[in-house]
Amino acid sequence: MSTLALLVVLLLVLVGLLFLGALAYAVHRLPVLTQPVMVALTGAAVLVAMVTAVVSASTP
Repeated sequence: MSTLALLVVLLLVLVGLLFLGALAYAVHRLPVLTQPVMVALTGAAVLVAMVTAVVSASTP
């Protein structure tokens, strides 16, 4: 895996973690939306799927 691909994966993880934190905070402030744990887990599953897609696309 090239350095560029590793940097893209790292950036994707960092942005995803920021997004998940903001999402969990927003849901925690407004519990009417849904349970915070379910939203964070769903977001984490999407993040894992995106990272897997990037890593599998970059390997020959």
